[in-house]
Amino acid sequence: MQDESTSLTFEEAFGELQSSIEELRGDALTLDRSLALYERGIALAAQCNTLLTNAELRITQTTVGFVADRNAGGEADW
Repeated sequence: MQDESTSLTFEEAFGELQSSIEELRGDALTLDRSLALYERGIALAAQCNTLLTNAELRITQTTVGFVADRNAGGEADW
């Protein structure tokens, strides 16, 4: 079964992660709620990391492509 955090955008996942952290900082949490927030936070952090890694890869590929085009005497599409 796919975790619902994998369908979130970076901004959505990061926002939910921030909300979970704020709730965890509260005083009136049960152990079960704390564990649920922690587990959700780990999934959200992993999703954010995956999305950032993918964005970094796209930037690297675009930069390499641009440099290769320039070195070959071609023009960039943008």
